[in-house]
Amino acid sequence: MTGGGPSAALAERLRRLRLSEWSSPVKQQQLARALGVSVPLISSWERTTDPRTPPSERLAAYARFFATQRSLDGGKPGLRTDLSPEEETRRRQLEDELLTLRDAAGALPGPRLPDRLANLPPRAGPWYFADGAPVTIVCGELPAEHRADPAYTDPDSPDYVALYNYADLDSLVELHGHVRAANPQSDVWFMPASLVTSDHLTTHLVLLGGVDFNDLTTAVLDSLGVPVRQQTRLTGDPDDEGELGFEVREGAGQSFRPVLHEENGGRILVEDVAHLCRGQNPYNALRTVTVCNGMFGRGVYGAVRTLTDKRFRDRNANHMWSRVPDAQTFSILFRVRMVMGEVVTPDWTRPENVLHEWSA
Repeated sequence: MTGGGPSAALAERLRRLRLSEWSSPVKQQQLARALGVSVPLISSWERTTDPRTPPSERLAAYARFFATQRSLDGGKPGLRTDLSPEEETRRRQLEDELLTLRDAAGALPGPRLPDRLANLPPRAGPWYFADGAPVTIVCGELPAEHRADPAYTDPDSPDYVALYNYADLDSLVELHGHVRAANPQSDVWFMPASLVTSDHLTTHLVLLGGVDFNDLTTAVLDSLGVPVRQQTRLTGDPDDEGELGFEVREGAGQSFRPVLHEENGGRILVEDVAHLCRGQNPYNALRTVTVCNGMFGRGVYGAVRTLTDKRFRDRNANHMWSRVPDAQTFSILFRVRMVMGEVVTPDWTRPENVLHEWSA
């Protein structure tokens, strides 16, 4: 080992992982792409003279990458979340080793085991896009009659707040922050469907909400051939909301509806139906499209939380990827339960939560 103290020892270990861990060396460009960093940064971590010390989350990504040679499958370097038990054991061993070297180098320790073993950092999760391309979140826009006080929604008002015009604000705040954290080098925009241009359509596209306020959702699902349709609430009888839901248009056909209970003279949402779909962007084959939708706003939020909640996002992502190993289109309808008015993040590995699945 090259001399130079604990920092050099970590640098040397990272270099040996890249050059000698497998039968063929991994190029710095390949590793940089998988980790979502620059080649000069990889070099700065590997040099034994005055090396930079990677943060703990980067070392966790190193461990995941070198746990399996499948990280290079298809010529597209990336971080696998579908590790076998043997690969997972190797990942943990590597992560422990690298973090121990980092601590010996005098770096401030990052969050330690076991929490980090239980879930990936956002940069390795289902909202990470390794190509660094822009991401556009397209939201529904509330009709004027559904908006808040004009003092906040009238552009001429001194107290104007543009976000009051958006539907599904809880979902937007949750998702935008998570996508930004997962892709710090990417532009991440959000806008109502009415402002979307052709340039936005060809980014990684995320659609929040459905047919009531986001016209783009139906157009994208039609392009993907997904046999799931949402019934609109705007043209129906408000007293019949419990009869509305999602229809599956294949085989004998099925309908799935939210559950509402009568309480204190009103109707309380007990269980919503949500829809998540991910596939190849129909407007740009090199990008993705993801639809997060629900019959009500609580369902949209539940759809978002399936892939952002750190307690469930990895197992749900693994469930999705296990059904579409070649990155085909995946669609899932599922239950979103309320407990004391709070949305409980759905767990797709529990069969009772899954209503319908489809892949291209």
